Formats: sequence, C-alpha cells, structure tokens
Amino acid sequence: MTYPVIGNYGIQPMTADEFGLPTNAESSHAQARALIVSDKSDFYSHWNAKESLDAWMKREKVVGIEGVDTREITKHIRNHGSMTAKILFDGMKKPEEYAYTNMLPEVSCEKPITYNEGASKTIVLVDCGVKAGIVRCLINEDLTVVRVPWNYDYTKMQFDGLVISDGPGNPSYCSEVVTRLQKFMSKTDKPILGIGIGCLLLGLAGGMDTYKLKFGHHSQNQPVILAGTDRCYITTQNHNYAIREDSVVGQWKVYLKNLNDDSVEGIYNTRKPWVGVMFHSESDQVRTDAEFIYDDFVSKL
Repeated sequence: MTYPVIGNYGIQPMTADEFGLPTNAESSHAQARALIVSDKSDFYSHWNAKESLDAWMKREKVVGIEGVDTREITKHIRNHGSMTAKILFDGMKKPEEYAYTNMLPEVSCEKPITYNEGASKTIVLVDCGVKAGIVRCLINEDLTVVRVPWNYDYTKMQFDGLVISDGPGNPSYCSEVVTRLQKFMSKTDKPILGIGIGCLLLGLAGGMDTYKLKFGHHSQNQPVILAGTDRCYITTQNHNYAIREDSVVGQWKVYLKNLNDDSVEGIYNTRKPWVGVMFHSESDQVRTDAEFIYDDFVSKL
C-alpha cells in the first residue's frame, strides 16, 4: 500500500445475503498472502468496524510488515516492472526461483453451487476465483446461476450460456480449462462471456497468445476505448496478463483497448456470441460505465 496510514477504518463484520453471498466484500475471506504498509494504525474509528486490521489479519493468517518505505518500492517497480517477491523470516533460506503454477485450485469452489433456482434461463459459471459481485449481477438479471469448480466437466450439462469468471495467475498454466472450453466451443453456438482471466482463457481457446504486462493494471480508473470509436469507459481492473493483439485474427476481433498502454481489453467473435473483457463491470454500490457487458450477454441468451 502506498497510502501512508493503513488500518484506521478497521474491519466490518461479514454479512451475507439470501444466497449466502457476502454483501460487504467480494470474498468470504482474505485472498492476499501478505500486506506491506508504511504505517499500521493500532486504532480504528469507523462506526461499523468491529475489529482491527491486525486482529483480522491474524485470524485470516495473512502475513504483514510495517515500517517499510512503500513509495520507494513503487518507484522501483515503475523502473523495472512487476516482479515476484517473498517475505523471509530470520533463519529461512533464500528461496529458489519462483515456480509458476495453476492457482485456480486455491480459489475455486469445491463443488457445484446453484443460485436463484427456477429462473427461465440458466447460466453455468466456471469459478476461477469469482467475485461475489459477478454472481450477484447474474442473479439480478433473473438468471439461475450454477457455479462449478474450475475443472468441472460442464460440457454435458443443459444450460443457456457460459461465463468464465475472473481469477488469479498466469492463464498459460490453466490448460485443462482451455482444453474443455475448446471442446465446448467446437460444438456450440451458446453465448460465452469471459471476465478477467476468463477473457484470457477464452482467447487461448480461440488460438490467441497471452503475455505478461510490464506493470499490470490494478486500479479503479483504467480508461478503455471501444475499438474503432471515440467511446471511452472508466473501468476497474486487476490483472497482470493480456492478449497479444497480433494474435487476434480470423473470426476474432479486438473489442476494446486500454488508453494508457494500448493493450487489448476485450475480444469478440464475429460469427458466434462469444465475448471476453479484462475489466470488472459489476458493482452493487454504484452504476459503472461498463455494465452494458452483462446486458449484451443476457440479450443473446
């Protein structure tokens, strides 16, 4: 965190809606493995907070370090690009080179979960680390949502559309998801929506290449432009990889691009209702520029 004081708000108690989805968070528990701050506040003052950041991190088993010049780290990253890091304690051996793996098993559900059962249309949501807001946006469209684990075989299920969720890690290590998606795409005209890593997996299944961005996109104010137009949207993003533009060929086209670094932010298929976007357009609190993504997907069901 580059902001100098962290923790003065405190942590709100976790609440859930009628479907069991957290209402004041995107996940039921912490997803970060560590937190590095300049100055940790020992006291919190938000009217709805029930515990301190320190107590919550201990309960969630998240490592933390304070007293670090985080802005100096930020300047270093600006010069050298995103890089891996590891926190070491006294007596620990320096680790070997970081081994990239498929991170989806760490964040996906373990068995299918059905939400809003009985709606006229059913969506299969492949959970690659899905945010609660995505599930809720689909429910708000009056859809039955069947959330399945990342490696679940949905190809024999009966449903109207497929959503590949957001999630962490390098898409190149998720070959099982790509292979199953290719199998499904080879024999269907059903709508497909990929979000975040879901977009990257859709791209890989469509024969495209991905690469790691020098800095990644991690903020709530990333501008994207609709390809071939002057229409710009302000979006929320959190990803380190992108689709290589020169690999978007044939019946696939670039849908949106990032105005900061000109990277691909979305793809679509000209013959079938398949779309992928790299940003998060869902929100329970405010209207976002990019909510049309869900409206367009639902209109094709």
